[in-house]
Amino acid sequence: MKSLVQQITLGLFLVSSVATYAGNEDRVGSAGASHLLINPWARSSAIADAAYANTNGLEATFSNIAGLAFTDKTQIKFNYTNWLGSAGIGLNAAGIAQRISESDVIAVSIQSMNFGDIPITTVANPEGNIGTFSPRANVFNIGYAREFSSSIYGGINFKVISENISNLKANGIAIDAGIRYVTGENDQIKFGIALKNVGPVMKYKGDGLAQQVTYVSTGYIASLEQRSATFEMPSLLSIGGSYDFIFNESNKLNLALGFQANSFMNDQYRIGLDYAMTSSKLAFNIRAGYCYEKNLLNAENRSNALVGPTAGFSVDALAGKKKNAIGLEYCVRFAGVFGIIHTVGATISLK
Repeated sequence: MKSLVQQITLGLFLVSSVATYAGNEDRVGSAGASHLLINPWARSSAIADAAYANTNGLEATFSNIAGLAFTDKTQIKFNYTNWLGSAGIGLNAAGIAQRISESDVIAVSIQSMNFGDIPITTVANPEGNIGTFSPRANVFNIGYAREFSSSIYGGINFKVISENISNLKANGIAIDAGIRYVTGENDQIKFGIALKNVGPVMKYKGDGLAQQVTYVSTGYIASLEQRSATFEMPSLLSIGGSYDFIFNESNKLNLALGFQANSFMNDQYRIGLDYAMTSSKLAFNIRAGYCYEKNLLNAENRSNALVGPTAGFSVDALAGKKKNAIGLEYCVRFAGVFGIIHTVGATISLK
């Protein structure tokens, strides 16, 4: 088992070294499937996605899949986001995580982005009035995580990506992998590393690339299909750590720090705070975070719609004889001229 963990860790570091040096500023914005970079979950978003080392349960399928191994038994989540505020984009995420043995946990989740109904226009009908189409961008995840020892946890997540409009679509697959190391007298020190969105290139196909032409000499009508260029997915490497300041049995403050090396974006530095107040039947968390990247404070040269600060809270209550936890969560992010992004959701944890 130790050998397997060492091989996984070594593999992550080798691939991460390639990812770290792969990106440069000239490649910003040149990748596709950028919706893979959007965190659909409220709790980890509220601390600016800094919790690569301490996000647990189903949310860890986005941050670091190794955290899935900390699922108690069964966890069900649903979150909704009005992405980019006033842009009219709806982002839904739902999933279930299930412990299948003392050491193993599996999860299935889906992330769906809806852009609303857009009028169909053509060269002959530039004003529309001939119907609408609804673009979609979906990600389907199947995750697996395992506890290798009391200190080492690892996992892998398989993704199926689809993007489509009325007459074009693109499909792809990608893999995430992650490791978490836990230490300290009360397991208050954690380190995590995750490699995300690694997979083959994607390409658009469909009738939208076809064009009818008429040969003048013969009068024959033929359909010619234009070639679509391939595009890469936004691969990245995340490294982070966290520390729990335990004041007493009911009060705890978690500090999370993270660094994200992007192949097709500026590198990002993240910090998050999560203050937890707990009682026998209720838990209340207040969260805040900040994400910084190059030129973020310069409105003219900024390459990210998000302007940095995040905040949120969650309330979890124990219900029933089995004391299953039912929680509500909220996060706010700021997108400059686009407005305010709200994420709301619910979590049910069964024992």
